[in-house]
Amino acid sequence: GRVPPALAALSQVLRLERGRRTGIMFPLRKLERYLAPGTDTARFHIFEPELGALQRAEGLFRSGRGHPIDYVSSAVRMEHAPPPALPEVCFIGRSNVGKSSLIRALFSLAPEVEVRVSKTPGHTKKMNFFKVGKYFTLVDMPGYGYRAPQDFVEMVEAYLQERRNLKRTFLLVDGVVGLQKTDHIAVEMLEEFGIPYVMVLTKIDQAPQGLLLKNVLGIQEFVKEKTQGCFPQLFLVSSVEFSGVHLLRCFVAHVTGNLPAVDTS
Repeated sequence: GRVPPALAALSQVLRLERGRRTGIMFPLRKLERYLAPGTDTARFHIFEPELGALQRAEGLFRSGRGHPIDYVSSAVRMEHAPPPALPEVCFIGRSNVGKSSLIRALFSLAPEVEVRVSKTPGHTKKMNFFKVGKYFTLVDMPGYGYRAPQDFVEMVEAYLQERRNLKRTFLLVDGVVGLQKTDHIAVEMLEEFGIPYVMVLTKIDQAPQGLLLKNVLGIQEFVKEKTQGCFPQLFLVSSVEFSGVHLLRCFVAHVTGNLPAVDTS
């Protein structure tokens, strides 16, 4: 298998100097420095697990003997989806938001797992299922927006409404450009179906700090005022620098019931 990239493992992150280490493990903390004094930062700290929880979650994402991580199958219709035997999370987002790149980063400690990253927006036209041992399944959904497949809405709506083992939906938003019209449509769909979801801001390595902070505060306000089912804390990630990837692994492990002791308050 391929060699995992630098900083894919927490042991590598922990060797960094403190400021950089914190920025990679908890990207919102890094942004806090730029806030005006007295700003309410409660929504920056809702999910802040201890190192032990981050390490246990990493163990789930690291393949080994007796713990295979496998691509299972693809489906264009619900009847083709694998049986709903395990807790499941799905990742949805606009085409070219970096969804496949993020899933590849999450699975970087299982280099035998093939997550295809396309240079062509809208390339993922099927639901792709990845089984993480006997613990949970992760689903890569087709991108919406540019060149999205015609049956995208039917496929995704059916999945969200019928998949009884779905524990959380991760809605990916481009951290450079913020919420777009198509993202608002996805939010409306999730809200209408009463699906619990989380917003993940991607490509944070490409956004200047000031712009990123503006987008984070704007989206936080939107989540607070306009949503019911969205987790109040945003998750910031860079698939290049691995910022936020370790924390996101931990949250996935938590919502699938594999880290019951994690304190999220």
